[in-house]
Amino acid sequence: MKLYIYTFLILLVFSLYQCKSYKKAVQKTSATEQPVDFSRSPIVSPQDAIGKMKVEDGFEVQLVAAEPLISTPVAMSFDTKGRIWVVEMTGYMPDTLGRGEDLPSGKIVILTDINGDGVADERNVFLDSLVLPRAICLIDNGIMVAESPNLWFYEINGDKPGKRTLVDAKYAVDGNVEHQPNGLLRALDNWIYNAKSSKRYRKKGSKWIIEDTHFRGQWGISQDNYGRLYYNDNSTNLVGDYFTPGFGATNKNQRNVSGYSERTVQDNRVYPARPTPGINRAYMPGILDDSLRLKNFTAACGPLIYRGALFGADYEFNAFVAEPSANLIKRNILNENGYQVKGKQAYQGKEFLASIDERFRPVSLYDGPDGALYVVDMYRGIIQHKTYATPYLIDQIKKRDLTQPLNCGRIYKIVPKDKKAAALKITDDPKSLVALLGNANGFIRDQAQQYLLDQKNKAAIPYLKEVLSTGSNPLQVIHALWVLEGLNALQTHEVLTLLKNETWSIRMQALSVIPSVINGSSYRSYALALQQDALLNDEKAAPYIAYLTNFIKSYDDNAAKNIQLALISRYRDNNFVADAVISTMPYQEEAFKQSIAKLVPDTNLRINKQLQRAISNYKSTLKNKDPFVLAKQYPKGSALFLSTCQTCHGPDGNGIKSLAPPLNKSEWVTGDKNNLIAIVLFGLTGPVKVNGHIYEAPEISADMPGIAHSEEISDEDIAQLLSYIRASWQNNAGKVDVKDVVGMRTKLKGRQKAFTAEEFK
Repeated sequence: MKLYIYTFLILLVFSLYQCKSYKKAVQKTSATEQPVDFSRSPIVSPQDAIGKMKVEDGFEVQLVAAEPLISTPVAMSFDTKGRIWVVEMTGYMPDTLGRGEDLPSGKIVILTDINGDGVADERNVFLDSLVLPRAICLIDNGIMVAESPNLWFYEINGDKPGKRTLVDAKYAVDGNVEHQPNGLLRALDNWIYNAKSSKRYRKKGSKWIIEDTHFRGQWGISQDNYGRLYYNDNSTNLVGDYFTPGFGATNKNQRNVSGYSERTVQDNRVYPARPTPGINRAYMPGILDDSLRLKNFTAACGPLIYRGALFGADYEFNAFVAEPSANLIKRNILNENGYQVKGKQAYQGKEFLASIDERFRPVSLYDGPDGALYVVDMYRGIIQHKTYATPYLIDQIKKRDLTQPLNCGRIYKIVPKDKKAAALKITDDPKSLVALLGNANGFIRDQAQQYLLDQKNKAAIPYLKEVLSTGSNPLQVIHALWVLEGLNALQTHEVLTLLKNETWSIRMQALSVIPSVINGSSYRSYALALQQDALLNDEKAAPYIAYLTNFIKSYDDNAAKNIQLALISRYRDNNFVADAVISTMPYQEEAFKQSIAKLVPDTNLRINKQLQRAISNYKSTLKNKDPFVLAKQYPKGSALFLSTCQTCHGPDGNGIKSLAPPLNKSEWVTGDKNNLIAIVLFGLTGPVKVNGHIYEAPEISADMPGIAHSEEISDEDIAQLLSYIRASWQNNAGKVDVKDVVGMRTKLKGRQKAFTAEEFK
């Protein structure tokens, strides 16, 4: 009863404060000098919407497409004709309860600018009757389409879908709409990567190859000029990899590999141009500032490493991040120092772009063929999925009529005012295409590389090899290298020559390509090259060499061990090298630790500490219970764990770096079941101590959402979920009954806000 009164008083005070703050907000706004009433959020025309945006000085926002030409866009891609292929997720949240989400209303459409004025004029439906489609990738005269749970490949015949091939029947079997794989980024290394996924894909001939990789992000994924990947989760500005994406995901006994899933930008502060009370947890202290503006990211998504060149030198190696809940786009400035890429926000107190239109919902950002920055705007009121929507947010949606309409959507591009954005045309001429591999615009370089591969353009090989041997533009050399790799025309002597190049970025790519070209005829040459002092003494190259020993040992285990010992003797306290070495020896860690005991006897050195951690992880895993047995005992609980919990806490219950703490052997799971029920119902925010370690941002996301208000999850489901978790892995706690959940729900009736750890003391 005390808890109910406490909660009621907090919400009452907040409501009174909100009314007072609304009056203050009406008097002033950063996006316009005219008084604005933020208590309503009416739909406005695209041009009026642009007028409500405040963009960085010297830039302007231009309309590319809008309703009725498109509806609820979530992703897009350019083809070589300059047309835009758009994913329409029209079924997303038709109302606050999400009724009708399972209807096949989604589409893939092609937008064409017929008169060349930069605005789309024509819409062609390529695919329809899709259920919540989420990503596409144009490749090999076809298109990949992600429609949960499947990943499909459609041949394209005259802008119509041809033969359909199932690439992956388990592309998105777990997680809800907010927590399922997406992205389909066709990266520099010719593999296709995803956010919210640990899989990568590649098409070779008529076959699709699927490999494990690092788990990355939540919505949206991008790459820099050297193929390193960047991503984030909804509470995090930017996360990224320091090394090539194909390395280091080969030892399941490593929970984290140094240099992957690293916090690139620590600062999560945002600066909306308007009050943002329509945030899922806006009623909680600390979420909004004293003017009702969101303080920190809550829906970060669609990160983009800008590579368009049009913006000028100050915008090179900049990362832009969308925040649809706060109607803004953030700019970050990145810098590279040794292995590490770190960044800071470009501004304090303002954003690159911020709108006072609450329906402006930027969800995905892209480079374009003209160097502009393209923005996909869902343009709608409801952005939060039903699984986590709080009564507070539902009330906000109703008060300000945010449900309708549902048929809007816009695509914008941002360009400098003093420069003309002109798209380059991709031609069929092989020499011209190879020349485009050195274009200043990274989008053009990527598209030229992909087009050469899609057309299997063997006529380009002589020009590519000429670039490799005499090219003076490092970026052109790098792209030429990967085109040759994709055409199966890269030779060993060419890679060995590039390993000696004076430019680090070229040496880096030469190291990265070795797994693709090493074979029974060439492994001796590569093993010998990697043992040369010139490379071994290059600290930047050391982790790459360590990762490569995983491919050397398939042919010569002794050579691989000699290289590893040489690296350890030089970099014995380097965590990046240590983790790279350990990644190559799953289930061999203990024997390797004994073999290097004389070489590195100090147990405090990184190599020994991280080897022991992997050994302990393996031994701990042996004690885990059989998940299939538990799934039969608690089928609903197992299914709910896979769809709601696993995506943040990991399938092994040991947590995921930058997302969530462990459930395995957690006192929060195995302790008082009523506390666990309360947390699952209403969520947990802020720091939490698990097994003596305090988890807080940026190590994990600051908030765990509750599911008390989800109409699709019953109390029986929750009881099974908690019983499943309390019995899984090495947990051995008692069963949770439905009556336990009902009892806690009744006791906490009226509560909306998430718990803090302090409340359970």
